Order: sequence, then structure tokens, then C-alpha cells
Amino acid sequence: MLLIADLHLGKVSHFRKHGSAVPQNAIQKNFEQLDHVINVFNPKHICFLGDLFHSYLNKEWGVFESWISQRSTIEFVLVVGNHDIISPSKYEKIGIKVASEILIDGFLLSHHPEERDGYYNFCGHIHPGVLLGGLGKQRLRLPCFYQTKHQLILPAFGEFTGTHILEPIEKVKIYAITQKEVILVHQ
Repeated sequence: MLLIADLHLGKVSHFRKHGSAVPQNAIQKNFEQLDHVINVFNPKHICFLGDLFHSYLNKEWGVFESWISQRSTIEFVLVVGNHDIISPSKYEKIGIKVASEILIDGFLLSHHPEERDGYYNFCGHIHPGVLLGGLGKQRLRLPCFYQTKHQLILPAFGEFTGTHILEPIEKVKIYAITQKEVILVHQ
């Protein structure tokens, strides 16, 4: 099962519609990234951990609908997030199951971070990022995986989503994501 958090499809079109100068190619970049991870991992199931679509229906829905229809061998499920305001029936009509959370083999799949006895939580929502500093006072802000004893907060998958810097604390592992690799930067 491939877990993808905070794709925020439709966000580029939403912001462009309201006058923001967002590059149009960010839309296609999301689908290219999806295709890449599918080709690498060849999943039977994909679980979107919330915020699959950023807001109301817009022209990106048609692109998404076409993309889903070409992947009939994959079972899709959406764990609803705070931005998922499109009717569940629209998702179900194109073959995506919708759930508020998923409990499976000791794992809790949710959008919002949650600690629950007996479960390890995979979630999104936060768009975690880490701020790395260099000797010359350089700063580099990167998306990251933020891992505690009972939880892994996944980075936002979408191209135009931003990050929220989470501070490194004791007993937390932070894995920064670069263009080519995932690097443990705090343990």
C-alpha cells in the first residue's frame, strides 16, 4: 500500500482563478510525481491521507478523473481531510473509496495526527518541514518525514503546498527530502 498525504489537487487552479501568479506546469508536476512513485513501487492499493483535492471542483478534477480511469488495477481510498469538501459520492463514482480513518493490522491511517493506544499512526495535515543551517549562516527549508515513537507524519506530496517547520525534539527522527534522496537529519 502506498500512502500519499496532502496532494491538494486543484490548488493551483484555485489560486490562479483568484489572481495568484502560480506556474501552470505545477498541475502536471503533481501527476508526474504520482506516476513516478507508482512506477517505482507498483502498489496494489493507494491511500490518500486527506486533502486530496484542495477545494471545490475545478478544471483539475477532469485531469484527475482521467488519470484515475487509467489505473484500474490499483484500489484507491481517500481518508478524508479538512480540505476534502467535494461530495464523497463524486469520489466513489470514479472508483475511490472514502473513509474517515482506516484501522489495519495495528496501524491507524488518518489525516490529522492522532495518538491511539495500540496503534501506530500514519498521517498528514501538518506539511512538516525542517530548517537546516550551514556554517555560513545559510538556511535550507526542506519537506520532511517527522517520526515519533507512535507516529509518522508524512510530508505534503503536492507540488504547491508549502511546509510548516517542526522543531527537532528528543526521541524524534526527522528525515529531510531532497531532489534525489531521503536523509536522516535528526535522531
